[in-house]
Order: sequence, then C-alpha cells, then structure tokens
Amino acid sequence: MNFTPRKAENPASSKLMSFPEVSQYMATDEVTLQPELTINEAIDVLLNFKVTGVPVLDAERKIVGMLTEKDCLRLIIDSAYNNLPYEDKRVSDYMSAVVKTISIDSDILDVANEFLTTNFRKFPVVNEHGRLMGQVSRRDILKAIRDIKNTTW
Repeated sequence: MNFTPRKAENPASSKLMSFPEVSQYMATDEVTLQPELTINEAIDVLLNFKVTGVPVLDAERKIVGMLTEKDCLRLIIDSAYNNLPYEDKRVSDYMSAVVKTISIDSDILDVANEFLTTNFRKFPVVNEHGRLMGQVSRRDILKAIRDIKNTTW
C-alpha cells in the first residue's frame, strides 16, 4: 500500500473570505486642527462641525495629537479649581498626544477588532509615512457590514 500525505495548507490562504479595505469606507473630508490654535477656537470647531474629536496635525499632515470633547472639559476644572485663565491656552495644552491610528492597508475586520478591544469611537487612518488619509468610525464599519452579503460569511 502506497500512502502519499497531503501537503499542509497555508493558513493565510484558507481564509474564508476577504474583507474590504478601510479606505473604501473611511471619511476623507474630516475636520482637523493645528496645535497652535487657541482652545476657544478649537471648541468652536467641535461645536460648529458637530464632532466629538478632531485630529491635530503638524505642517506635514502628520498626527501630533487628538483633541476630544473630554479633553476640553478640563478647561472648566482648571478654571474653577485652579483659578487658571484659559483664554491664551492652545490646542497643544489640552490634546492627547498619544493617538491610536489605523493603517490605510487595514481591512474592516482588523478595524472592527480594534473597536471591540478599545473604547474609541473613531480612528485616524494614516499611510506608511504617518500622514493622515482619513478617519474611520464605528458607523463606517457598520456600513461595511451591511454591504457584505450574508452568504459570504
């Protein structure tokens, strides 16, 4: 009796389906801020555009931070408890300098996993040089889920 074993399958090639890239669903017309902008001007941007957070970019469009509504709430604490005026404060004084980003090459499965393992509502999407290309939100991933045919799961 002759027995020839089968070749082992490559686990990467046995993926049941491929998922669309995040670039197909991300928003590309997002509002951004500069670090030297006053915090009062930044609050106006958040309110006028009805957004909860905005990436802060340097001159090369690289992300240096994020400013969220929660970051801005520190203004009232600084003013009330520490008697600190905030009229001359800048975005760089209140922004979060550590920012979780998503690669432009990521697929929606990877992004969905990031949303499930963090508390963030949106992620900046960057290219290989760290430049902002857009942002992806939980809602964007829901749209992708809706677009995927149920028969491919």
